[in-house]
Amino acid sequence: MGGTFIIAAWIIVVCWVGLILYLNKDKHPKGLFFLFMAELWERFSFYGMRALLVLYMIKHFLYSEGEAYGIYGAYGALVYGTPVFGGLIADKILGYRKGIMLGAILMALGHFAMAFESKGVFFSALALLIVGNGFFKPNISSLLGKLYPEGDSRRDAGFTIFYMGINVGAALAGITCGYLGEHPDFGWHYGFGLAGVGMALGLVLFWWSQKDASTYGDEGLPPSVKHEGENIRVMDKKLFGPVTLGNAIYLLAFATVPLFAVLVNFHESLALVVPGLTLIMLGYMVFVSLTGTKEEGQRIWVILILLVFTSLFWAFFEQAGTSMTMYADKNVSRIVFGNEIQTSQFQSLNPAYIMFLAPMFSFFWSSIGKKGFEPSAPTKFVLGLLQLALGFYMLVLGAQMADVNSKVGVLWLCLAYLFHTTGELCLSPIGLSLVTKLAPAKITGLVMGVWFLSSTVAHWVGGLVAKLTAQAPQEGVVLSAAEGLALYTDVFQSIAIITLGAAGVLALLVPVLKKWMHGVE
Repeated sequence: MGGTFIIAAWIIVVCWVGLILYLNKDKHPKGLFFLFMAELWERFSFYGMRALLVLYMIKHFLYSEGEAYGIYGAYGALVYGTPVFGGLIADKILGYRKGIMLGAILMALGHFAMAFESKGVFFSALALLIVGNGFFKPNISSLLGKLYPEGDSRRDAGFTIFYMGINVGAALAGITCGYLGEHPDFGWHYGFGLAGVGMALGLVLFWWSQKDASTYGDEGLPPSVKHEGENIRVMDKKLFGPVTLGNAIYLLAFATVPLFAVLVNFHESLALVVPGLTLIMLGYMVFVSLTGTKEEGQRIWVILILLVFTSLFWAFFEQAGTSMTMYADKNVSRIVFGNEIQTSQFQSLNPAYIMFLAPMFSFFWSSIGKKGFEPSAPTKFVLGLLQLALGFYMLVLGAQMADVNSKVGVLWLCLAYLFHTTGELCLSPIGLSLVTKLAPAKITGLVMGVWFLSSTVAHWVGGLVAKLTAQAPQEGVVLSAAEGLALYTDVFQSIAIITLGAAGVLALLVPVLKKWMHGVE
């Protein structure tokens, strides 16, 4: 895709976003639209880097595919694991707004650091992104949930619009950062540098949005406690000398960067870290479910059960950044209308689909909801899993029609991403909204962080799954194009079968989960 196409895409996207925001400007809280734009630019930076990451490691640093998949899986696992702690710290100390600001600053530094083509800086940059995302990701979603009163029927529609903002940024990132990063006239540092510019814009926009007190009202401010008869912010409590609890949190955030750099570099260690962290957090959630009311406990169990299925969904869905990227690079005919599409640009398909389909899904759920026909959240999860399986079956069918060079038509990859996208729209925004409705009010940020823990498990497992497609199973042995295509097809077919089975199991659990939700839709 050349520069002309990219400019045209930006114009179309800007017009589309403007139309969606204009049509909804009087239907939702004012803060939704600022959070929409801040998240859009944050996701532009995140997915711009993600589109290039595996290709950068393999083609620039000359990592093997298995090693690159391991690093990618470790990065993804940690980047979605830290929100557990970022959500808890915001709940108890910083408040959502300061948590978002701290995360945005760390991520901006990380993205700009990626522009330096040095292996040492590379791991530090990934670590900055990991820590920053931990503060940014759970708290911006939690802040959005606080803008809607309990029982507000607009909540699901609002989260779907917000989710569209995520994918607008991601769609623009893949075609733009991917183009710059892979183009021989520019290079990797241009692609990563542009991602940093996007993060800086998101940071400035969120900071500016807080100048008007009506944007968020009293939501997201640091929590306060009584101290000597006066209300003081928890973060202002003195620890020693002039150092406050808030200062300590900021210092600790930067101090953990070297630790995460080491964990990503020595990613095999996550075989202990991820299961251990998962068991600790799930154990805590079980403890909370047993110490609260029966209704609260059963609602938490709904979150925990759906967490298992959403983890499976994302483990397979995230093949987009690993095995499906290399599949597109090696076994997909990338010439369309006489122009070659760069491998990284295919990752814009999923967010581009969401950009146009999300408003339709939002309208559809709202319309059938008014008539009493909207399926429950667990049923939507079943639909999501079924469509994910169908997407992988598209790749299996496409392999049967490959040409003599073992190249699959680009249409099959486009169809796979389409079904993955419709499955995602049935699961991801609905899950975010459901957590804010089911979680006890005092620990919403923590529970949102635990929900993102599903992506930690998913990225780690997804990295292991991707290694099954590595093209050099033995030292010095390189598979032919036909053998490589057969390997990809076997793995993708197995994924489809497992996903179908999971959808069947969840369908059987739907009646119980609906009962335990106690009226939450």
